[in-house]
Amino acid sequence: MHIRLFTEADRPFLRTLFLAARKASWHWLDSSGWRLEDFDRTTLGETILVAEEDGHRLGFAAVLKNDNFLHSLFVDPAVQRRGVGSALLQAVEQSFTSTGALKCLSANRIARQFYQQHGWSEVATGESEQGEYVLMHYIAGQR
Repeated sequence: MHIRLFTEADRPFLRTLFLAARKASWHWLDSSGWRLEDFDRTTLGETILVAEEDGHRLGFAAVLKNDNFLHSLFVDPAVQRRGVGSALLQAVEQSFTSTGALKCLSANRIARQFYQQHGWSEVATGESEQGEYVLMHYIAGQR
């Protein structure tokens, strides 16, 4: 598996992946208003890393680099639990210059457990459009 920077050629597939992965992972939310173009709005101005294997895109992570903030990490539902998310997360963590942060929806127990298994700590809670979230931190160089 190879982690690389996003190119415009990735956009059509990542739009589809983003929509499918949210529907699969956030099943408690109403997805009727979600569109392919949500990917464009959500990742605008972010650094996007793409996981690829044998020419197939498997997932992506979108980061606000100046803030050491992981905004999005999504894996194609067809290849989940094969190390794609871990590889993307490790690449993101290596880019952090200080404590990393992310927000994870509280109801997304699988994602919360994933981040905790990778050394992230829950430090606070808050409220978003999608519901309650937990703020998680990762100390750079911790692994």
